[in-house]
Amino acid sequence: MINKNIVLLGLVSFFTDFASAMINPILPIYVVTILHEGMDKLGIIVAIATFFSYTLRIVSGYIADRFHIVKPLVVAGYGVSAISKPLIGFTHSYKGVAFLKTFERVGKGLRSAPKDLMISKFTKNKKYGKTFGFHKTLDIAGELSGSIALFFILKYFGSSEVVIRNIFYATIIPGLIGFILVAFFVKDIPKEKSKSIKFKLQKEDFKTVKFLLIYFFYLLFIFDTSFFVMQAKDIGFATALIPILFIVLTATQTATSYLFGILIDRFGFEKIVIFSFLSGILAQFFLFFEKAVFTWIAFGFLGLFMVASLNANRAFIAKNSKNQGFVYGFFYTGIAIFASLGALIVGNIWHYLGLEASLIYSLIGTTTVTLIFMVYRYVRS
Repeated sequence: MINKNIVLLGLVSFFTDFASAMINPILPIYVVTILHEGMDKLGIIVAIATFFSYTLRIVSGYIADRFHIVKPLVVAGYGVSAISKPLIGFTHSYKGVAFLKTFERVGKGLRSAPKDLMISKFTKNKKYGKTFGFHKTLDIAGELSGSIALFFILKYFGSSEVVIRNIFYATIIPGLIGFILVAFFVKDIPKEKSKSIKFKLQKEDFKTVKFLLIYFFYLLFIFDTSFFVMQAKDIGFATALIPILFIVLTATQTATSYLFGILIDRFGFEKIVIFSFLSGILAQFFLFFEKAVFTWIAFGFLGLFMVASLNANRAFIAKNSKNQGFVYGFFYTGIAIFASLGALIVGNIWHYLGLEASLIYSLIGTTTVTLIFMVYRYVRS
């Protein structure tokens, strides 16, 4: 049986990601075609938002471990996210989008590490892969539902500037539902009275961190979802069809998340990480063909990469680290640094040299990192 607090946290993620899915597919188009900003500006927005989103997680994780402040951070994080999304509809430049998207990501930064800590503490019989897989299923189901809602809105009301701005405003509804659930219905984890207020990293924490480094380097090269969207737009996808691509992305994750959780528990983390890396490589490879059918396939493989890699790393941290809140924070901070830097590099390569050059950069990098990890794992075993 899954603990009811994990179920409730899954529902909170469902509604919050429902709201996110209503804006994420159209945000790159909003920036580039409505605000008339370049791909380099889109790269800046992605980089800044990603950096602040993940950097704060090491702070919130540290606070959760040392001072045992967990639920208040989670509640504050969801509150910030619920408020900031609708405000993007009032922006008129990439700077305004960057500020509000960063503010929204700050909310995610506050809540993510403490939330993962809550999930790990409520897990029964140390079935971390299954538990995180279950939570991620509800999480991605929210994204899937939001993408479907967005598709029908664009289909029946069009994709004018007024419609897109109204979509941003409408995210306040699912955002507030998620906030109410976490604030009033999710319990805090029990206080560990025997645990000293002193904070000290253990050798298990350092070993866990070393394992995560390979994932960080991979993120330096892989395309952000926003760049997948712009590739689709470049080859002729109508704005109303972009949510369908996200339906493919999220449906793939929803269908496989729990399965990956079971496979992680059975076969180990490393094999699933390698599978996720290969999926990411294939996702980018299919973009090279610049045909609609291959872009559909690319979004499917991107979904496999995202759900498999995240579930494997989160479960690995839960099983192997002592100061879980801090290590989760470190994990997300590493993502911040490498993913934001990667977004800046890809955005500028695309802006000045074109899509093909940026894809070559990404494919060479992700393939090299994958091969290094496979060789390292073989030599060690």
